[in-house]
This record gives sequence, C-alpha cells and structure tokens, in this order.
Amino acid sequence: AALPGFGPYTTAAVLSIAFNADHAVLDGNVKRVLCRIFEISELVEKQLWGLAEQLLPSANAGAFNQALMELGAIVCRPKSPDCGRCPLNAHCAAFQSGHPESFPRKQSRKPRPHHISGVGIVWRRGAVLIARRPERGLLGGLWAFPSARQKAGERLTSCCLRAIREETGVEAEIESRFRTVRHTFTHFSVTMHAFQCVHRRGRARPLGCEEVAWAPPGALSDFAFSRADRKLADFLLEPDLLSA
Repeated sequence: AALPGFGPYTTAAVLSIAFNADHAVLDGNVKRVLCRIFEISELVEKQLWGLAEQLLPSANAGAFNQALMELGAIVCRPKSPDCGRCPLNAHCAAFQSGHPESFPRKQSRKPRPHHISGVGIVWRRGAVLIARRPERGLLGGLWAFPSARQKAGERLTSCCLRAIREETGVEAEIESRFRTVRHTFTHFSVTMHAFQCVHRRGRARPLGCEEVAWAPPGALSDFAFSRADRKLADFLLEPDLLSA
C-alpha cells in the first residue's frame, strides 16, 4: 500500500490474487454484480465494501475476486446482461424484479474540471531538475518536473518560475517554450505547458516536495514518473535536444 499509485483497489487485488490474502476487491464490475444481487440502486462505496468483505470466503480470496470480476465483465454486463447464463440468477434480486439493467441507477456525471499548469525544465551542467511529490495527495511519491497550477490572471511563464521557486528554492530563467502535454485523470484534466529554463542561482532543496535531484536525460528512466511527466521526460531524449 506504500507503493506509489497503489490505492485500496489495486492493493487488495494484488494481495488477494498474487498472495491469496483475505482482501475483497471492488472494481466497476464487482460493484455492478453486488448492486444487482442485493437490488441496490445507489453506488455507496462504504456499503459495497462491507458486502464484498462479508461475502469473501476465507483462504480463497483470489479465485473469488477474479470470479466476481469476470462475472461482471462477461455475464452481468452493463447492457443486455446474460441473466439466463448467470450462476447466481436464483439469488439475484434484480433478476427476480425483471429489470436487472436498472441496477445500479446511472449517476449524472458532473463536468470534469480542467486545469492549466506551468512546468519548468531546469537545466544545469547537462542535468535537469526533478522533484519527488509529497507522499500524500495526487500521484504521491512519484517524481515530476517542478509545476504549479496557473492562478487567475497569471502568465504561464510566471507560473512556471513560481513553481520552480516554491518547490525547490531555485531561481531560473526561461529560455524557450518546450512542449505542451494534455492528460486526463479520474476527476479532472490538465494541460501542462512546459518551458526550457536555465538555473541562475540558489541551491535546490525540497521546499514543496519530498526530495530533489539533478539528473541527465538518459538517467530519467530510473525514476518513477506519472504518465504526463514521463511524456516530457521522453521528449528530452530526442536527438536534437541531446546534441544541443
């Protein structure tokens, strides 16, 4: 659970399937199966976790979890569930109601917020500055290039320099625009505007992050980045940049 990117579902899935530990899983397929069996209209996470844990057979969690996930993916589909082929139809309240597709009730999706951020690619002696995110929070523990969300009325260049200064204490100067990367997370999307910068003064230190490092582009593959920052790291390996 301490590994970067491992939330409750991934942790439980690995522990149960790889090590057969008694941990329930709750992905989209399992949620749908449970809602239909118990005729639950609302997707209430706490309630569904409780049901999954109650049903979990001791010492056989791996097979049970995989069976539920496969049942939801192949038989208990969101549309046109194959109830006649389902081994649980005699116990399924939604099937008995005659309207299994009504469960769970579709939730209206709120518009996904979109954020814009400035990102600094800071160079010093052939290496770039990277920072490891705080353990708690989005993408906790992963490495990234210094970045900050753009404030209202703030220029992207100012946002970039602020990010570098607030995260690492380094004063930098922007030389040119580098790349723009767009990425979609579960609850929001982001457009990252990255700029090529040079170090001017200040010792890099972890002010708004857990750790800082100077790494040559060829060594960036040794660090765990998010997908969006990995895209920027890969751009740094382009021949024209390496030869500059």
